[in-house]
Amino acid sequence: MQQFVPVKEGKVREIYDLGENLVMVATDRISVFDIILRNEVRGKGAVLTQMSRFWFDFTRDIVANHMISTDNAAMPEFFRAPRFQGRAMLCKKLKMIPVECIVRGYITGSGWASYQKDGAVCGVRLPAGLKECQKLPEPVFTPSTKAEIGDHDENIDFARSAALLEKAFPGRGEEYARTIRDSTVALYEKCAAYALSRGIIIADTKFEFGVDENGRVVLGDEMLTPDSSRFWPLDGYEPGHGQPSFDKQFARDWYKAHPGNDGTLPPDVVEKTIGKYKEAYKLLTGQEL
Repeated sequence: MQQFVPVKEGKVREIYDLGENLVMVATDRISVFDIILRNEVRGKGAVLTQMSRFWFDFTRDIVANHMISTDNAAMPEFFRAPRFQGRAMLCKKLKMIPVECIVRGYITGSGWASYQKDGAVCGVRLPAGLKECQKLPEPVFTPSTKAEIGDHDENIDFARSAALLEKAFPGRGEEYARTIRDSTVALYEKCAAYALSRGIIIADTKFEFGVDENGRVVLGDEMLTPDSSRFWPLDGYEPGHGQPSFDKQFARDWYKAHPGNDGTLPPDVVEKTIGKYKEAYKLLTGQEL
């Protein structure tokens, strides 16, 4: 049996090169504020992979994506081992675009902090008098740079994103910047409306895109998971303060409340975190993992 080793390891993912394609494996690692914590959240990788699979299928009419299959039987024998079951995705190879495509439908997190300072987010002026977690008049595209592990992403405006893409793809920077902006907003609008019908508010999320061998922009990485999005329960939603969430907010809150910690989450925080991930998956897909 051919053995494989990751060609790249992200904060929570491992990428294996198969030649023409890749296998992307979501681990049970968890990161907060771009810091990888010491313990794992058992079952989290399967939620990330299967939720991405659901959304990739749901949005094929908007933009092509890199997913080929999440069936381990469609992959080399190495990936049929129990540790890969449910958490591996066979994907097309792409040249990744060096911009994270963040879209905000509600004002919260770093966007709220920025708005309180100067009434804008990433150079986008917002209406005066917004409350924390209030729905925005329309979704706002707020791209950022992609940081190396241990560094922090940097929020940028549309013009800077176009300049970055021009360096990576000479002659097509402006075109690609418009494409990822428009695709990001269209994806968010369709998925946020669906999620709302299932009792979940998608406050914000991020997408990543790449370019295939024909120069076509393709959606890659993960999609609308609790790792890349803020999910709030619709029941009880009220602007003016922070909201309970279906994502890793338990882990973020614990980390912030314990400065100087060694990055090991207490067992109850781990259990609450995976419980929220699985609850979101069931609400959105109607299935259990």
